[in-house]
Amino acid sequence: MGDYRLLIFDWDGTLVDSIGRIVDSLRYAAATCDLPQLSDERLRGIIGLGMREAIDCLYPGLHATDQFRKAYGEHYLELERQPSALFPGVLEALHEFRAEGYLLAVATGKSRRGLNAVLEGRGWLDFFDITRCADEAASKPDPLMLREILAHCRMNPEQALMVGDSVFDLQMARRAGVHSVAVGHGAQSMDVLKAEVPTLSIKHFEELQSWLKR
Repeated sequence: MGDYRLLIFDWDGTLVDSIGRIVDSLRYAAATCDLPQLSDERLRGIIGLGMREAIDCLYPGLHATDQFRKAYGEHYLELERQPSALFPGVLEALHEFRAEGYLLAVATGKSRRGLNAVLEGRGWLDFFDITRCADEAASKPDPLMLREILAHCRMNPEQALMVGDSVFDLQMARRAGVHSVAVGHGAQSMDVLKAEVPTLSIKHFEELQSWLKR
Protein backbone atom coordinates (compact mmCIF):
# COMPACT_ATOMS: atom_id res chain seq x y z
CA MET A 1 0.00 0.00 0.00
CA GLY A 2 1.35 3.39 -1.00
CA ASP A 3 1.57 6.73 0.79
CA TYR A 4 -1.41 8.22 -1.05
CA ARG A 5 -2.06 11.94 -1.09
CA LEU A 6 -4.39 12.25 -4.10
CA LEU A 7 -7.68 10.36 -4.49
CA ILE A 8 -9.20 10.35 -7.99
CA PHE A 9 -12.79 9.23 -8.51
CA ASP A 10 -14.86 8.25 -11.48
CA TRP A 11 -18.31 9.85 -11.30
CA ASP A 12 -21.14 7.67 -12.65
CA GLY A 13 -21.49 4.35 -10.86
CA THR A 14 -18.70 5.22 -8.42
CA LEU A 15 -19.89 8.29 -6.52
CA VAL A 16 -23.46 8.56 -7.83
CA ASP A 17 -26.12 5.94 -8.56
CA SER A 18 -26.74 7.09 -12.13
CA ILE A 19 -26.27 3.93 -14.22
CA GLY A 20 -30.02 3.45 -14.72
CA ARG A 21 -30.37 6.99 -16.06
CA ILE A 22 -27.46 6.49 -18.44
CA VAL A 23 -29.01 3.30 -19.82
CA ASP A 24 -32.38 5.03 -20.16
CA SER A 25 -30.78 7.98 -21.98
CA LEU A 26 -28.90 5.67 -24.36
CA ARG A 27 -32.18 3.93 -25.17
CA TYR A 28 -33.87 7.29 -25.74
CA ALA A 29 -31.10 8.41 -28.10
CA ALA A 30 -31.27 5.12 -30.02
CA ALA A 31 -35.03 5.49 -30.44
CA THR A 32 -34.61 9.11 -31.58
CA CYS A 33 -32.14 7.94 -34.26
CA ASP A 34 -34.25 4.89 -35.27
CA LEU A 35 -31.52 2.50 -34.13
CA PRO A 36 -32.04 -1.02 -32.77
CA GLN A 37 -32.36 -1.34 -29.01
CA LEU A 38 -29.51 -3.21 -27.33
CA SER A 39 -29.43 -5.23 -24.12
CA ASP A 40 -28.85 -3.60 -20.74
CA GLU A 41 -25.65 -5.61 -20.40
CA ARG A 42 -24.34 -4.22 -23.68
CA LEU A 43 -25.22 -0.66 -22.71
CA ARG A 44 -23.74 -0.95 -19.22
CA GLY A 45 -20.55 -2.36 -20.72
CA ILE A 46 -19.62 0.92 -22.43
CA ILE A 47 -20.30 3.19 -19.43
CA GLY A 48 -17.08 4.99 -18.60
CA LEU A 49 -16.05 5.65 -22.18
CA GLY A 50 -16.35 9.05 -23.79
CA MET A 51 -19.58 9.45 -25.79
CA ARG A 52 -17.90 9.24 -29.20
CA GLU A 53 -16.12 6.02 -28.23
CA ALA A 54 -19.30 4.62 -26.66
CA ILE A 55 -21.30 5.26 -29.84
CA ASP A 56 -18.57 3.63 -31.94
CA CYS A 57 -18.77 0.52 -29.74
CA LEU A 58 -22.57 0.32 -29.72
CA TYR A 59 -23.35 1.38 -33.29
CA PRO A 60 -20.22 1.09 -35.46
CA GLY A 61 -20.30 3.29 -38.54
CA LEU A 62 -23.17 5.45 -37.32
CA HIS A 63 -23.33 8.72 -39.27
CA ALA A 64 -25.89 10.48 -37.04
CA THR A 65 -23.53 10.75 -34.10
CA ASP A 66 -24.33 14.42 -33.46
CA GLN A 67 -28.04 13.63 -33.33
CA PHE A 68 -27.39 10.74 -30.95
CA ARG A 69 -25.19 12.83 -28.66
CA LYS A 70 -27.71 15.68 -28.59
CA ALA A 71 -30.64 13.39 -27.79
CA TYR A 72 -28.66 11.58 -25.11
CA GLY A 73 -27.39 14.76 -23.47
CA GLU A 74 -30.74 16.53 -23.41
CA HIS A 75 -32.56 13.50 -21.98
CA TYR A 76 -29.91 12.85 -19.34
CA LEU A 77 -29.78 16.45 -18.17
CA GLU A 78 -33.57 16.50 -17.96
CA LEU A 79 -33.43 13.45 -15.68
CA GLU A 80 -30.70 15.13 -13.63
CA ARG A 81 -32.94 18.05 -12.72
CA GLN A 82 -33.30 15.90 -9.62
CA PRO A 83 -29.63 14.90 -9.06
CA SER A 84 -28.82 11.20 -8.96
CA ALA A 85 -28.37 9.94 -5.42
CA LEU A 86 -24.92 9.51 -3.97
CA PHE A 87 -24.13 5.95 -2.99
CA PRO A 88 -24.33 5.27 0.75
CA GLY A 89 -21.31 6.55 2.64
CA VAL A 90 -19.91 8.61 -0.25
CA LEU A 91 -20.67 12.06 1.15
CA GLU A 92 -19.28 11.21 4.58
CA ALA A 93 -16.19 9.62 3.03
CA LEU A 94 -15.43 12.58 0.78
CA HIS A 95 -15.68 15.03 3.67
CA GLU A 96 -13.49 12.79 5.81
CA PHE A 97 -10.87 12.49 3.06
CA ARG A 98 -10.83 16.28 2.72
CA ALA A 99 -10.46 16.73 6.49
CA GLU A 100 -7.55 14.29 6.50
CA GLY A 101 -5.72 16.37 3.91
CA TYR A 102 -6.19 14.35 0.74
CA LEU A 103 -6.45 16.13 -2.58
CA LEU A 104 -9.65 15.07 -4.39
CA ALA A 105 -10.18 14.80 -8.14
CA VAL A 106 -12.64 13.42 -10.70
CA ALA A 107 -11.76 11.66 -13.96
CA THR A 108 -14.90 10.90 -15.95
CA GLY A 109 -16.13 9.84 -19.36
CA LYS A 110 -18.68 12.65 -19.17
CA SER A 111 -18.37 15.75 -21.30
CA ARG A 112 -17.33 18.97 -19.58
CA ARG A 113 -20.83 20.34 -20.13
CA GLY A 114 -22.37 17.24 -18.59
CA LEU A 115 -20.07 17.12 -15.56
CA ASN A 116 -20.42 20.82 -14.82
CA ALA A 117 -24.20 20.50 -14.99
CA VAL A 118 -24.33 17.70 -12.42
CA LEU A 119 -21.73 19.34 -10.19
CA GLU A 120 -23.68 22.60 -10.28
CA GLY A 121 -26.84 20.69 -9.40
CA ARG A 122 -25.13 19.62 -6.18
CA GLY A 123 -23.42 22.92 -5.47
CA TRP A 124 -20.10 21.12 -6.02
CA LEU A 125 -18.47 23.19 -8.77
CA ASP A 126 -15.62 24.05 -6.40
CA PHE A 127 -15.65 20.87 -4.31
CA PHE A 128 -12.84 18.98 -6.07
CA ASP A 129 -9.27 20.20 -6.55
CA ILE A 130 -9.44 19.31 -10.24
CA THR A 131 -11.79 17.49 -12.62
CA ARG A 132 -11.07 16.07 -16.07
CA CYS A 133 -13.50 14.93 -18.76
CA ALA A 134 -13.18 12.76 -21.84
CA ASP A 135 -13.93 15.54 -24.32
CA GLU A 136 -11.12 17.78 -23.06
CA ALA A 137 -8.43 15.09 -22.75
CA ALA A 138 -8.97 11.55 -24.08
CA SER A 139 -11.43 8.78 -23.36
CA LYS A 140 -10.57 6.08 -20.87
CA PRO A 141 -8.60 3.83 -20.87
CA ASP A 142 -6.15 6.37 -22.30
CA PRO A 143 -4.18 7.69 -19.28
CA LEU A 144 -4.14 11.34 -20.37
CA MET A 145 -6.78 12.47 -17.85
CA LEU A 146 -4.79 10.98 -14.99
CA ARG A 147 -1.52 12.44 -16.23
CA GLU A 148 -3.07 15.90 -16.39
CA ILE A 149 -4.51 15.51 -12.89
CA LEU A 150 -1.13 14.37 -11.54
CA ALA A 151 0.64 17.30 -13.20
CA HIS A 152 -1.88 19.81 -11.86
CA CYS A 153 -1.58 18.42 -8.31
CA ARG A 154 2.21 18.01 -8.59
CA MET A 155 1.99 14.37 -7.58
CA ASN A 156 3.84 11.28 -8.71
CA PRO A 157 1.77 8.27 -9.85
CA GLU A 158 2.57 6.30 -6.70
CA GLN A 159 0.99 9.08 -4.59
CA ALA A 160 -2.40 8.71 -6.28
CA LEU A 161 -5.26 6.23 -6.12
CA MET A 162 -7.92 5.85 -8.84
CA VAL A 163 -11.37 4.70 -7.68
CA GLY A 164 -13.78 3.42 -10.31
CA ASP A 165 -16.53 0.97 -11.26
CA SER A 166 -15.49 0.01 -14.80
CA VAL A 167 -12.63 -1.86 -16.44
CA PHE A 168 -11.83 1.38 -18.28
CA ASP A 169 -11.05 3.09 -14.96
CA LEU A 170 -8.75 0.29 -13.87
CA GLN A 171 -7.01 0.03 -17.25
CA MET A 172 -6.48 3.81 -17.32
CA ALA A 173 -4.94 3.67 -13.85
CA ARG A 174 -2.57 0.86 -14.81
CA ARG A 175 -1.42 2.71 -17.94
CA ALA A 176 -0.71 5.80 -15.82
CA GLY A 177 1.19 3.80 -13.19
CA VAL A 178 -1.48 4.59 -10.58
CA HIS A 179 -2.91 2.11 -8.07
CA SER A 180 -6.63 1.42 -8.39
CA VAL A 181 -9.73 0.56 -6.38
CA ALA A 182 -12.58 -1.41 -7.96
CA VAL A 183 -16.04 -0.42 -6.75
CA GLY A 184 -18.60 -3.19 -7.10
CA HIS A 185 -21.85 -1.19 -6.97
CA GLY A 186 -21.67 0.38 -10.43
CA ALA A 187 -21.75 -0.51 -14.09
CA GLN A 188 -19.80 -3.77 -14.10
CA SER A 189 -19.67 -6.83 -11.89
CA MET A 190 -16.92 -7.40 -9.35
CA ASP A 191 -15.83 -10.55 -11.18
CA VAL A 192 -15.21 -8.52 -14.33
CA LEU A 193 -13.37 -5.83 -12.36
CA LYS A 194 -11.18 -8.27 -10.44
CA ALA A 195 -9.87 -9.65 -13.73
CA GLU A 196 -8.05 -6.31 -14.07
CA VAL A 197 -6.22 -7.00 -10.76
CA PRO A 198 -7.00 -3.75 -8.90
CA THR A 199 -5.06 -2.86 -5.76
CA LEU A 200 -8.27 -3.07 -3.71
CA SER A 201 -11.85 -4.21 -4.33
CA ILE A 202 -14.72 -2.77 -2.29
CA LYS A 203 -18.51 -2.98 -2.10
CA HIS A 204 -18.99 -0.01 0.23
CA PHE A 205 -17.09 3.26 0.65
CA GLU A 206 -16.52 2.56 4.33
CA GLU A 207 -14.13 -0.18 3.21
CA LEU A 208 -11.98 2.38 1.41
CA GLN A 209 -11.93 4.62 4.48
CA SER A 210 -10.84 1.75 6.71
CA TRP A 211 -8.20 0.57 4.26
CA LEU A 212 -6.63 4.01 3.93
CA LYS A 213 -6.41 4.36 7.71
CA ARG A 214 -4.42 1.14 8.10
